[in-house]
Amino acid sequence: MFVLDQRLLQDTVPVGDFPLSRLLLSNDSQYPWFILVPRRADISEVFQLSEADQAQLWSETNSLSQTLQRLFNADKMNVAALGNVVSQLHMHVIVRHKTDVAWPAPVWGKHPAVPYSTDQSAAIIARLKDVLLDDFTFVEGQV
Repeated sequence: MFVLDQRLLQDTVPVGDFPLSRLLLSNDSQYPWFILVPRRADISEVFQLSEADQAQLWSETNSLSQTLQRLFNADKMNVAALGNVVSQLHMHVIVRHKTDVAWPAPVWGKHPAVPYSTDQSAAIIARLKDVLLDDFTFVEGQV
């Protein structure tokens, strides 16, 4: 059974579900930072997914990256699956701007997180509601 890692639960705002992955918003207002977590139990590496799930994860990652690049007018998209702190497989999709506080360095460990206010995270999710239409289900109660 799929259970979201406790660290991901505490550090993110749930957005909704693609066919394979749960979409989360990282609770750091310095960057539009999203996390895709395949809803599969006991998976820590991409190669542990079935070939069909690997293809689906890549499709969801690409689709989300393209959508976020347009929506947030990104200078660069950072996509990574590290898993050194949280071993549950998850894909970071981070919108980067040349003006963000960590540019051009990676965002990890650069600056302490600055949490979103409830209104700020709701506004981001509202923007996503206009663009994530096909094969996406939003968490009930979000905007």
